[in-house]
Amino acid sequence: MGMCLSCFGGAADDVVVTPDPDARRRQLAEAAEKRQKETAYRGVKNPEAVERKRKKQEESENQAMTTTASGGGGLRWQVG
Repeated sequence: MGMCLSCFGGAADDVVVTPDPDARRRQLAEAAEKRQKETAYRGVKNPEAVERKRKKQEESENQAMTTTASGGGGLRWQVG
């Protein structure tokens, strides 16, 4: 019986230690963000230029929204 248990003596060295749940969650979140960035810029040679162009477009849309909200530059009704 002692010979059978001696086989499992080195099994403790082969155990893989898993990280705590918080570290594992953080690793999964980082991996997901990396995958999203890779798929968003697939086939784009210069992702920084695309990002600048998108921000510029958003700023122009925001400016257009504030201009129309304040009453300037919109269509006006004429009666008579």
